[in-house]
Amino acid sequence: MTEIKPFRIAIDQADLDDLKDRLNRTRWPREVTGDWSRGVPVSYLKGLAEYWADGFDWRAQEAKLNEIPQFTTEIDGQTIHFLHVRAADPDALPVILTHGWPSSPFEFRELIGSLGGEFHLVIPSLPGYGFSTSQGPGWGNLFRVAQAWTTLMDRLGYERFGVHGTDAGAGVAGILGMIAPHRVAGVHLTGTGAAMPLGPALDLDGLSGKDRDRAEQFNQRQLDGFGYLHLQSTRPQTLAYSLNDSPTGQLAWIVEKFAEWTDPAKKLPEDAVDLDHLLASVSLFWFTGSGASSAHAVYEGMQVYRQMSQGGWDSDGETPAGPPRGIAVFAGDTTIRSLQDGPVEHWTEHDAGGHFPAMEVPDLLAEDLRTFFRKHR
Repeated sequence: MTEIKPFRIAIDQADLDDLKDRLNRTRWPREVTGDWSRGVPVSYLKGLAEYWADGFDWRAQEAKLNEIPQFTTEIDGQTIHFLHVRAADPDALPVILTHGWPSSPFEFRELIGSLGGEFHLVIPSLPGYGFSTSQGPGWGNLFRVAQAWTTLMDRLGYERFGVHGTDAGAGVAGILGMIAPHRVAGVHLTGTGAAMPLGPALDLDGLSGKDRDRAEQFNQRQLDGFGYLHLQSTRPQTLAYSLNDSPTGQLAWIVEKFAEWTDPAKKLPEDAVDLDHLLASVSLFWFTGSGASSAHAVYEGMQVYRQMSQGGWDSDGETPAGPPRGIAVFAGDTTIRSLQDGPVEHWTEHDAGGHFPAMEVPDLLAEDLRTFFRKHR
């Protein structure tokens, strides 16, 4: 099936009522320290859960999201949900924007007004996230996802295109540059790490200045910040019961990452991102059951990584020279230029923002994307 179908979000009222009921019946653990040293404090999460139940307006967010043209199509048995905004100029460069974990294509919604007039924007949901409902195992393999994105662009009539990705989406973007170098005009990345999180600690010798600071930050995160990844990459099914049954558990699981990964100058998640935008993202995870399915996607992605790191990945031959690459580094990132594999044509460092720049500092990210892709139309 190659049909592309229009899509609108329409969450049943029964699901909204069930969410509120579950939030109001949360069985709260006792407070231990009252700070963030052991995770999200009870006192903080209670206030957030109360607002989610009684102050947050999902219907207003749903209407706002539905202002963006949305579609679904089926690729290799997998439903792919995507946003598609065409520029007025039919010859504009198409650009794919791919989100990561824990997010959705609506992470980029503030960019659409800035970029949609200049570029054709294609913004898919990763399989197992949001409305790209999971159809079975194997879709956590980012090579398979990248191949699906080339099929999606074929169906939309785009032969040549730019790619941008963040977090896991940065992995997809990089792979697209490998498997379709003749089609990809340029690869732009954010949300990349100094190294693979489950690999060895970074050797600080030879690093100085900001590179050394970021390496030290990365090594510290390996010690106390990657528990979520260890669990999702080893026992996703065990975690799935909690995320699928408790909205408060799902809320804490995501909010902790916004507390740790956003601009370090911001004290709380809502200081870094719009609170309703954040809760809309958490709501999408809850309504679609994406907490469980995205955990399985992480698990499968890490299996591929381990296979590759152990020399078990079979290459089809010599990899051709890749397309131009650009990287934007924000204040909360650990990306290190001297550790990049291959040339980087475009490198920018920003003193604000963090792992979710499209939500935190959309104007900075939009300008970075414009600067990079205007050179590669």
